[in-house]
Amino acid sequence: MDTIFIKTPLGIAKIEGDITGVAVISVQNDGQISETIPEHLSEVVSQLNDYFDGKRKDFTFKLSPKGTDFQQKVWQALLEIPYGKTMSYLELSKKLGDVKAIRAVAAANGKNPIWIVVPCHRVIGSDGSLTGYAGGLWRKKWLLEHENPVKQETLF
Repeated sequence: MDTIFIKTPLGIAKIEGDITGVAVISVQNDGQISETIPEHLSEVVSQLNDYFDGKRKDFTFKLSPKGTDFQQKVWQALLEIPYGKTMSYLELSKKLGDVKAIRAVAAANGKNPIWIVVPCHRVIGSDGSLTGYAGGLWRKKWLLEHENPVKQETLF
């Protein structure tokens, strides 16, 4: 498993993966940027850069996150939330077939190891509030605004 670090507008992204796929993408405040990128991670770096440049809305590289069956089920459901859209924890629980599992769904969401690509930032509180984001709520707010910028219109 290779580990690299790249600069993003939200901090340093740590990427772990091998030829079978990406296991981890996380964000941290600082770190040493990798000087070389293994070939099997170059597409990941390219697609993340395109995302931050506003040129990409989805990702096509292979994922291989490690987690329980339930966590995998939640993460798969997260992948189905469209770019620029949000879903509440309650709606996500309903989608997974058990409204009573809202706390377990929220916990699995919080354990998501693949930042941005598995879009846990698109899950919000039922009242529309930004809640629970391991990367910090300021990053969640930034990502949601990046994916759904308010377009100013001229009145005249």
